[in-house]
Amino acid sequence: MTAVLPLLTHIAEGTSVDEVWNLAGQFFRPLGFERMNYGFTRFLHDRSVGDPDDAIFLTTADAEYARRYFHNGLYAKTPVYRWAVANSGACTWAWVKEAYESGKLTPEEKQAVEQNAAMGVTAGISVSFPETTTRSKGALGLLANPGMSHAQVEAIWEARRDEILAVAHMMHLKLILLPQPAAKRSLTERQRQALEWVADGKTTQDVAMLMQVSPAMVEKHLRLAREALCVETTTQAVAKASLLNIIFQRPAHHNGAGASLK
Repeated sequence: MTAVLPLLTHIAEGTSVDEVWNLAGQFFRPLGFERMNYGFTRFLHDRSVGDPDDAIFLTTADAEYARRYFHNGLYAKTPVYRWAVANSGACTWAWVKEAYESGKLTPEEKQAVEQNAAMGVTAGISVSFPETTTRSKGALGLLANPGMSHAQVEAIWEARRDEILAVAHMMHLKLILLPQPAAKRSLTERQRQALEWVADGKTTQDVAMLMQVSPAMVEKHLRLAREALCVETTTQAVAKASLLNIIFQRPAHHNGAGASLK
């Protein structure tokens, strides 16, 4: 266990999603999990993650798998997704095999298991992270390399459980504190500044003076920020931008590491 302590420190000190994701991958790959899937949302509702543009989806799998798993919504049909939404903790996927063979899966889940198997995904480990709010949920899936059996994954889990959980939890806790990767929810620098001043309680006139622009220009920045965040009011924009960690953030220091973000 002490061997992972330096890695935990590096993850805790990470300054970007790419860096943290790569550091975790460096630990999991030698164990037999070259493919990893991670998802996190602050807008969970029933079994839905909310608008996908508000969620984080990371994978080390190839582009074709990412397209089918994330963009086509396969993840939401799998039994491990159902388990992750309803539980906090960790488990191997041996129970999925047993449920499939005994006919305990829904037709949709059975089809998802078969689609995963066709892509070489049969065994693995899921970690469903405990969250502090009812709308937040994060989970990590470690996909066993092709050819690995459930028994082999069980043996790895038995021997390295504490290390796997320590790295997974540190990675998750760091990722949810960092700005999400730029996507449809990204703001320009001026939009971000305007929202930050509003969050500080400044009026439009105050913001205009601080940003050295006209009140009309401040209103334009705020309007565009609302549109980017898909909300109706500036108050909602401030709240959502805070949840997504895209205001009041220090610039990330890039170290050249490039994660596979799909």
